Amino acid sequence: MSEFDGIYSDLTRQVINAAIEVHTELGCGLKEEAYEAALVWELSQRGHKVQRQMPCPVIYKGKVFCKDDDHPKRIDMLVDDKIVVELKAVCTMHPVFAAQCRTYLRMLDLPAGLVLNFGFPSMKEGIEHVSNTRATAYKLQNSETPRSESNTKKE
Repeated sequence: MSEFDGIYSDLTRQVINAAIEVHTELGCGLKEEAYEAALVWELSQRGHKVQRQMPCPVIYKGKVFCKDDDHPKRIDMLVDDKIVVELKAVCTMHPVFAAQCRTYLRMLDLPAGLVLNFGFPSMKEGIEHVSNTRATAYKLQNSETPRSESNTKKE
């Protein structure tokens, strides 16, 4: 199984393909905001719902903090209400990028995200898949198949 297999793998591949298209057209060296605008447009053209600069709630022990416009962080993109996309435009990948994406996934109870770094000469060097195995959707996909009625005890 490759690193992109699993929950929402088709959608993840579609986002990656759109990012490669944007990178091919624009190249590297621009600011993050330029890639964000182009990627939002590209994904929208392909029929995806994209939320840009979405406030991320802070949830601590079941309590939600930072409501309304008081959010300390904003998610670069949320695609089809399923995939968190964290964008970068720098010449290195740093572990904190994936950690930040993973935090967003936990706060939103989502299983899959991407870090897309447009700062490399090749977009493929700047792709990192991020998973949240604690997400409800991840647990449902990987839960055991329920027992059939023929195996259940009849009363």
